[in-house]
Amino acid sequence: MLDHAAILALRTRDETSWTERDVMLYALGVGMGTDPMDGRELPFVYERGLKVLPTFPIVPSFAGGPLFQIGIDTRYLLHGEQAVTLHKPIPIRGRAVVEGRMLGAWDKGAGKGAVFAQEKILRLVGDPDPLATVVTTAFGRAEGGFGGPTTGQPAPHRVPERAPDRSLAIPTTPSQALLYRQSGDLNPLHADPEAARVAGYPRPILHGLCTYAIAARAVLAACCAYEPERIVHHQARFSAPVYPGETITVDLWIEADQVAFEARVEARDNLVVVKNGLTRLSGAFPQ
Repeated sequence: MLDHAAILALRTRDETSWTERDVMLYALGVGMGTDPMDGRELPFVYERGLKVLPTFPIVPSFAGGPLFQIGIDTRYLLHGEQAVTLHKPIPIRGRAVVEGRMLGAWDKGAGKGAVFAQEKILRLVGDPDPLATVVTTAFGRAEGGFGGPTTGQPAPHRVPERAPDRSLAIPTTPSQALLYRQSGDLNPLHADPEAARVAGYPRPILHGLCTYAIAARAVLAACCAYEPERIVHHQARFSAPVYPGETITVDLWIEADQVAFEARVEARDNLVVVKNGLTRLSGAFPQ
């Protein structure tokens, strides 16, 4: 039986590092540079004047953390939400300490599952101030009924009830999941046809975190003139899988210093694959 107090008391500390190669490989994995003649995207995948995508902190913070120390059955664990907050510009190479803690565990009741939220703060080695904060929310389908709180989970951001201001169609490639997984997410669900069939999918699916980054690409293109420092926060909720090779249409609602968004696959009856999205824009980084 899970213990709510013990869950909230969990703390982890790991070290991580990255180089220009990691930055470029991640950008390629989320589809940047598909057209090598596109001078707006080339700086994210070419070492001359290299730029770092604002969602990149997911890569150095991916492994470890308290979520997998709780004792939940990972066979029934679903990735529910993701958020990244940038406190400073991300350097093209670095070494960082990653400090993890649980933000909450919400009990949906016996047989109804539970929601877990984990925070990881990255700090460059030798710098006491945070570089980035990464929050992951997951749904444990087999974990309900342990006596945790049933309310208090942060409400998702609601997109405006009007037509979007911009919609960008971004194609993925049939091999995109195979490339994205080289940034560290090696779940066979995204590569092995048999593993996908066992999980109930006709073929391997694209990483949700790849779709999440594709939504950030849409904001970067439509609202930021490809200047990554303009994005200081990016959050979204996952609602359905994408298959590599599908085109993702990202709908954007632009309001001053923030952009609400959703993503859908038109070829599957406009199936919404990412919802409740919010990107905050600023010329200065939040503290």
